[in-house]
Formats: sequence, structure tokens, C-alpha cells
Amino acid sequence: MANPSTLLIARRALQVEQTPKRPLYLFTLTAAEILQVAEISRVNRDDAGDLIGYQRPPVRAHVQEIVEYLNGREVLFPNPIILALSSDVRFTSSRGPKTTDGYATAGMIEIPLVPPGRSKPGWIVDGQQRALALSQAANKNFPVPITAFIADEVSVQRDQFIRVNTTKPLPRSLVTELLPEVTTELPRRLTLKQLASRLCNMLNQNDQSPFHGLIIRTSTDPKARQSAVITDSIVVKMLEDSLKDAGCLFQYRNVISGDTDVEGVWRALTVYWTAVKDTFPEAWGKPATKSRLSHGAGIRAMGKLMDRVLTAVDPLREDAPELVRRELAKVAPHCRWTSGTWEELDMKWNTIENVPKHIQELSNFLIRTYVTSGRTPTL
Repeated sequence: MANPSTLLIARRALQVEQTPKRPLYLFTLTAAEILQVAEISRVNRDDAGDLIGYQRPPVRAHVQEIVEYLNGREVLFPNPIILALSSDVRFTSSRGPKTTDGYATAGMIEIPLVPPGRSKPGWIVDGQQRALALSQAANKNFPVPITAFIADEVSVQRDQFIRVNTTKPLPRSLVTELLPEVTTELPRRLTLKQLASRLCNMLNQNDQSPFHGLIIRTSTDPKARQSAVITDSIVVKMLEDSLKDAGCLFQYRNVISGDTDVEGVWRALTVYWTAVKDTFPEAWGKPATKSRLSHGAGIRAMGKLMDRVLTAVDPLREDAPELVRRELAKVAPHCRWTSGTWEELDMKWNTIENVPKHIQELSNFLIRTYVTSGRTPTL
């Protein structure tokens, strides 16, 4: 706790000596105390144009997600905030030997508090968003792990900031694949991705699916990967788009309760994409280098067309498969998945790339062609 008589925060701590010049200190601060003792040094330039500081501006949406999690139940927050502390901070070791492992020394760390307007004794090297979220959380006494080192020099702080923040993150595809296995409450932006990833698993694993064995997953068996030709992130993104309020799969979600009619979604997906497979047999199941239907732009654009087609055809109808094939026949003569040129786009089949511009242009072309070919009244 903060000691009002001496204006400092004193905490039990462990001193870990990785290098004699800059030992590490492991201790805890409460959510409210972090910004009492530490500044967020943001990137800026002084009057001479020299770079000062090292932190990026806060990301509001990210901070709010963390706040929502912290205000939930059974909060587990193991990631430490990394601080650089000024040499005004003092560590006093306890009497007796080091801890039993011989690597750490127990003691007391004392961090001085300063009046408003004066420089604080600490700077956040890693954990800016987390620190801001903790300061806004309802539980101000929530204990937070801290890892700290002594460094008055901004150059040392910046060096550590760069090293911490240039560590290669987990591959996006691995995160996407792990999401279905998470059982704890997730931020809202990940809930939709989790549902889409679960559906992606179903499409890849169920032998009644037109995508069966065609989707590349990070953990897919190497032998199975020989036949997999569609990147999972592409399928997940297509599903996310359609599960949103403008997509045809949105009707199967109850956004209030969080429940989803998975059977209804499954029926819609298998009816439509089986019809795609039947309509373009020469393009289905081939690598993206040989068929743009397996490509990011192709899957995403055909997903946009799905949203239109399944407003014309009720996928729960017994004759829905035939009706969807009839709808796709309206655009089939204009598609160039494996050869030729998309005339209206003035692009060869293999120059379509998985970039927003091409995805948008291809989506618009397919929908425009479908609509002008005489869309069937809703059935």
C-alpha cells in the first residue's frame, strides 16, 4: 500500500539477477496504483525534430475490450506490466539467504510517489493498453503482476520496448483454429470469429460438406494437407461477413441470448456451396494457382453472392438444392475461374488477387450479373 507519511509505495518483491548492472524486480501493484507511479511515454518529436518517447497512442476499442473483461467474473490476468523505474526507487533485501532456487533475492521495493505535475518514477515499457484498462476497471484493488528494471535513460527504455514489441505474434491462422476450443467468455469481436471458426471446422471435417478435406488448417495432418487447397482464414472471413446483420446467415443468430441455430446455418451453407461445387466442377477443389474459385477473392465474392441467392431461395425447402443451382446458372456463363478474361473487369482469370479492391470488384460484378439476369422471386 501507499504510505501517506512518506509518500511511497512499499511492496514485497523478488530481485532476479540476469545481469548485475540491471536486475529485474517482480512484485505487484493494484490497478489504481500503476498510473500513479508510471507514465506512458508516447512517441513524439521535440522542437528540434528529434524522436522522443516510444509508445503508440492508445487503441480505444482494445482498451474497452480489456475493461469489459476485467469487470467480468473470475478474472485471470497473468500478463505482467513491464516498467522502467528511475534510480529513485530502492530495493532492500530481507535478512537471510536467497530463495531456495538460488536465483532470486526476497526483499522490499519502495517506489516514491510524486505530486501532480512532476515526473513519475516509472515508465510503461509494455502494457500501455492494459494499464489504461486497469485504471478504468471497477475493481481498483485488483492485483497486477509487475516486472520492472531500473533505467533512467530513455534509450534503454526504448531498446526494451522495441525488443518486447517486435516479438513475432502467433500466426493468425493458429489463433483462428484455437478459438473454437476456448470455453471462457471472449471479447465481442472474437465471439463472431469463434462461431465462424467452429463452422469452418464443421465444413472441413463433415463428409457431407462440399468443403470436406479442402480447408487448410494449421494443425491439419500433413497427408490431409496434400488435398487441402483453401486457406481457413478465407473461409472464416466469408462466414463472418455472412453472419453479420447484412448477411443471409444473420437470421440464424440470436444476438441477445448469443445462441445460434447451427442446424439452420449448416443447411444454408451446404445447400449453397454444394450447388457452387456442382455448377463449377472444373474449378472446384483445385489449388488457387489453377482456379480462382479456391482463391480468397473467389470464396469471398461467392460468399457475397450467397447472401443474395439465399434471400431468393429458402434453404430449408426440400427442392432448395435444385433452386440454388438454377440461380447460379445465371452467372455461370460469365465466370472465368480457370481460364480466359473477366470481360467487364478487364482482368485475366489469374490476375485476380486477394486484396480488398479485387474482392469488391469481383463481388459487385457477380451480384450485378445475377440481378440483371432476372433474379427469381423469393421462393
